[in-house]
Amino acid sequence: MKRAYLYLFILSMLFSVFTYMYFSKKVAFEENRYKNVSKKLRDSLSMMTVKFDDANYFALESNQNAQNYFANDPANAIDYSELMPKITDALMAFNDQPLGNPYTGQERLGTVKFIINKSKILNHRWIIADFSNGEIWGEVLIKYFVNDDGTFSFEVIQSILHQK
Repeated sequence: MKRAYLYLFILSMLFSVFTYMYFSKKVAFEENRYKNVSKKLRDSLSMMTVKFDDANYFALESNQNAQNYFANDPANAIDYSELMPKITDALMAFNDQPLGNPYTGQERLGTVKFIINKSKILNHRWIIADFSNGEIWGEVLIKYFVNDDGTFSFEVIQSILHQK
């Protein structure tokens, strides 16, 4: 009977040691895995931030010289962040015209008109926009001006159509 208790005791000690080793290794493995995943996520986030900054290089939001253009005259200073949606809305309002948006640089083909889908203000003078008639797509570079009365003037610099 004493031997049975001795074997049970030794067996329980071995079981306890193996269980302790298993869970301590498991915790170390999970910590190491967490560190690796965290490092990869931080690296991915850093890489995406750099890509975003590169992609946004030509944008009014990140172009200090273009921003200064609107703030140069203290008496007539314009906040570019408030100006951007107004410019975009003014350009998009031309989509409602029966012949389509004249600032696509393209004439209406058949019964379908060209409208601007998306635009980006590059600086204090240029806008790039994507347009389509539902079948044909293109891009246009537009010059814009802020008039003294707060309205906007647009002028097509160049327009291209993509092949089907």
